Amino acid sequence: MIKSRPVLTKSVTSSFIYIAADLTSQTIGLPSSEPYDYIRTLRMAGYGLLILGPTLHYWFNFMSRILPGRDLVTTLKKMALGQTVYGPFMTVVFFSMNAALQGEDATEIVARLKRDLLPTMLNGVMYWPMCDFITFKFVPVHLQPLVSNSFSYLWTVYMTYMASLEKASLA
Repeated sequence: MIKSRPVLTKSVTSSFIYIAADLTSQTIGLPSSEPYDYIRTLRMAGYGLLILGPTLHYWFNFMSRILPGRDLVTTLKKMALGQTVYGPFMTVVFFSMNAALQGEDATEIVARLKRDLLPTMLNGVMYWPMCDFITFKFVPVHLQPLVSNSFSYLWTVYMTYMASLEKASLA
């Protein structure tokens, strides 16, 4: 399926990883007496299916076109672009989309981004460079989104937790 339907395969894989990560996040974060929030899980599944899966496919293909090769310098350049372009953009999209689907208005979304974006990005800088190095250096481009998705399981547990925080104060 990865060769005949690459975008669909990567999208479905992303969706399943987001489902598993969200259920894990809820298992860790909820008191045992509270029920699972399946609407939240559905939001995460939709994000993986409709946004992350397709963008990962096109991002990794774009990176391999503009920076072909797997030497150390090229790998470091790809990592830098991921940390400065793709990661921040997708984090803003994730928080904004999730907040909007929870009924937050533009002012509330901006307040959430002000509160959560920088800490999330700083944590990402501690996690993603190692993952990106392995992915860009050792994995063929057609499998890079799937490997990145595998790494994203732990990250997604964290992201779904962050996305589930109460609305940010507008003050």
